[in-house]
Amino acid sequence: MESMLNKLKSTVTKVTADVTSAVMGNPVTREFDVGKHIASGGNGLAWKIFNGTKKSTKQEVAVFVFDKKWIDKYQKYEKDQIIDSLKRGVQQLTRLRHPRLLTVQHPLEESRDCLAFCTEPVFASLANVLGNWDNLPSPVPADIKDHKLYDVETKYGLLQVSEGLSFLHSSVKMIHANLTPENVILNKSGAWKIMGFDFCNPSVNPSEQEVKYVCKEWDPNLPSLCLPNPEYLAPEYILSVSCDPASDMYSLGVLIRAVYNKGKTIFEVNKQDIYKSFSRQLDQLSHLNPNILVNIPEEVRDHVKLLLNVTPAVRPDADQMTKIPFFDDVGAVTLQYFDSLFQRDNLQKSQFFKGLPKVLPKLPKRVVIQRILPALTSEFVNPDMVPFVLPNVLLIAEECTKEEYTKLILPDLGPVFRQQEPIQASNMILLIFLQKMDLLLTKTPPDEIKNSVLPMVYRALEAPSIQIQELCLNIIPTFANLIDYPSMKNSLIPRIKSACLQTSSLAVRVNSLVCLGKILEYLDKWYVLDEILPFLQQIPSREPAVLMGILGIYKCTFTHKKLGVTKEQLAGKVLPHLIPLSIDNNLNLNQFNSFMAVIKEMLNKLEAEHKTKLEQLHVMQEQQKSLDITNQLNMSAEHQPSKSNQADKVFDINQDFLTGAIEKHENGHVPKQPSKKMSLTLEEKQKLAKEQEQVQKMKSQQPLKPSTSTPAAPVKQTKDLTMTLMENMSSLNSFTSVGPKPAVAGFPPVASMPRSMGFPAPVDNIALNRNLQNGLNSNTGFQHSGFSMGTMNPNQNFFSGTAPVGMNTMPPLPTTAPMQNFSTLSSPPGMLQQNSFSKPASDMSSLDSLFGPQKPKVSMNQMSQQKQNPWINQYVNPQAQPVTQPVTQTGMAGQSAFGVQSNPFFNPPNLSQPTNTMKSSTSASNDLKDLFG
Repeated sequence: MESMLNKLKSTVTKVTADVTSAVMGNPVTREFDVGKHIASGGNGLAWKIFNGTKKSTKQEVAVFVFDKKWIDKYQKYEKDQIIDSLKRGVQQLTRLRHPRLLTVQHPLEESRDCLAFCTEPVFASLANVLGNWDNLPSPVPADIKDHKLYDVETKYGLLQVSEGLSFLHSSVKMIHANLTPENVILNKSGAWKIMGFDFCNPSVNPSEQEVKYVCKEWDPNLPSLCLPNPEYLAPEYILSVSCDPASDMYSLGVLIRAVYNKGKTIFEVNKQDIYKSFSRQLDQLSHLNPNILVNIPEEVRDHVKLLLNVTPAVRPDADQMTKIPFFDDVGAVTLQYFDSLFQRDNLQKSQFFKGLPKVLPKLPKRVVIQRILPALTSEFVNPDMVPFVLPNVLLIAEECTKEEYTKLILPDLGPVFRQQEPIQASNMILLIFLQKMDLLLTKTPPDEIKNSVLPMVYRALEAPSIQIQELCLNIIPTFANLIDYPSMKNSLIPRIKSACLQTSSLAVRVNSLVCLGKILEYLDKWYVLDEILPFLQQIPSREPAVLMGILGIYKCTFTHKKLGVTKEQLAGKVLPHLIPLSIDNNLNLNQFNSFMAVIKEMLNKLEAEHKTKLEQLHVMQEQQKSLDITNQLNMSAEHQPSKSNQADKVFDINQDFLTGAIEKHENGHVPKQPSKKMSLTLEEKQKLAKEQEQVQKMKSQQPLKPSTSTPAAPVKQTKDLTMTLMENMSSLNSFTSVGPKPAVAGFPPVASMPRSMGFPAPVDNIALNRNLQNGLNSNTGFQHSGFSMGTMNPNQNFFSGTAPVGMNTMPPLPTTAPMQNFSTLSSPPGMLQQNSFSKPASDMSSLDSLFGPQKPKVSMNQMSQQKQNPWINQYVNPQAQPVTQPVTQTGMAGQSAFGVQSNPFFNPPNLSQPTNTMKSSTSASNDLKDLFG
């Protein structure tokens, strides 16, 4: 098998090499490049047909080559007869010019090995298409082997042959004398052209009215290439040796029958006994069997029967055949009009092109591409005709494959994409292209889209015609999915925004917004939030249609799953823009309701999202706080002194609940921060850092120590002030009385106390913590103005004279000018005016344990740290509201701010509100015992 293939390959290569060598010696090759062997034609299919191109213009041609080696079997004189016959036919064809005759591009050239001439591009001969593959390359080209003639092609082809014969008979006064399928050539466009004038018979008197033709007698001794095909000859050629134009019409009848019967003729002729064959044929034609014409279409069957009539005068002439109803087919007429298009003016052409879209769907695709498309694209050189031709070209493009479109149509559309003159035609071209934009973007390669198609769209958006802008904006969403994202983002969207802002047409502005709304789904979320939504706030128009367009874009962005609007954008930009628009006076009720529906939907989403976030934060904070409190309670239980009373424990727990701060106990130990099992927020970390800084400050301070100074020897007997102080406390419970009250013994009148004796306004955390441990509630305190202390030594005690152990001496307080109001009391300044204690000492047994020698002394450092005690202010001004302030525990548990525990003046009230129910010193003493153990 392999050897056979190699042998076949070598044979084909040898034949090709021989043909090529023969052609290369011909002068035709000086101007033309010869390609591959594609077909065969002429009398006896003796001419091989090659593809070719002209070297200078790259114009496509067909090269006909007759290889002289093909006639080596003949004698020399026979060879000369054959060559002369072939030359005569080509020379006659070269002199004739008509659309129905094959056009010669280069005359016949002879070399030692071949004859050659060039014509218009050729597909094949009719004989090749009908199945006669003599002198074709092996294997037979698939396009010829599979070629099928459509009905419209056959009709119009026969019409073209009839028109060619009419030209020869009427204008040239010539008989072809050998009209066969071999001499009918199908060019590249599918048109049927006549060639093979080897045996043509011109009239002897062409100038006279009655034309005469001289017919040669049949010579059976001549080579077959020197004789016409007898199967297509009229009977009078052989029997009466006469001919006229009717003889060609008989040949046309036989040709029609062969076309509809796969190339088979009516009769087979024996060339050795041709007279006998024609006599028998004449009898059969006189009584023609209807079965002979069975495959011929019924509407032309009668005319074929007339053409085959034995009497020449009965046969229709060529001009009559061109007018029969059989050729009035819409497709055939359309193709005929295209062939005569160059003779029409612009008005006729425009009318024809307007009706062409109705005809194109009825024609076969190959016919449209081969015959109609080239004629249409050739009209692109006429700018005024482009708007009429372009819709038909694009209609053909829809039926083409992507490869056919790229190869056959796109090259001719390139100049049309860029056409801008005349303006009216340019605008129409833009409209047509926009209507077929999906076709262009689907079949055009990406590079051509970027370089030709999209620039045309951009030009349409910037066109001065409002109609074009509106159409462009309406069409863009239909093919937006075919546009690449960078081109849409960087070129298309900016032009749409510009058209919306700069136009004076309400329709263009509304269509711009609608267009943007429809192509939002092809954009990414952040581009919409950064570019589209801010653009909406720049639109100056407030017409209802524009406002609804703006609302539509907001709603699409808000509800689209891919896009969405963040709650920050809703609260900061979208709602502040939408709400003022919603109350525009131009809106009707339905439009207002639409605005409010969207706004409410946005508000609901904003509320739900933010509420969810806050709830989550709250749960996290509660969990963290619960964890902190649990850990602090555990640490407090471990480090709590064994002798601390129940009140202190309760107070410490309450304090933990109030502040959650880190405690510092008597032994100065700072509990470790409990480990956290969950991550902290930034605010919680900042709070923790501040607490750590506060603990470091507390560690760096000097510890508080009681003063060790020895009291001076008493000079005189000191009165016991306990009862007086307790009575004074009882008097404080009745501040509503108007009359003046006696002053407390040992204290100067309030009006005469120096201003420097009071406590300054600032109260640090450590002092408040000590107040807490001394039994004073930090929720109440002195007002910033009022009772103040004079300047004193830090080591001095507040009290002077003989005092119980733990009290340091201090000099007598000088009497100064009256001071400002102590508090917001309603009583007059002279309420406490007595200068000494007036009542004797009473039973002090209940307080001996409080002022015993076991209590340490308090230095002025501690008093300076206790400059302001909120409990005192609450007693002095019972109407003042408690002040909540975080405190921490100190190591001074059980000691008052002034080193005195038994003075009821400094006794802390109930945590909820100040008490005013003291009745006597005994009840006060009992309360103190209950509180301090």
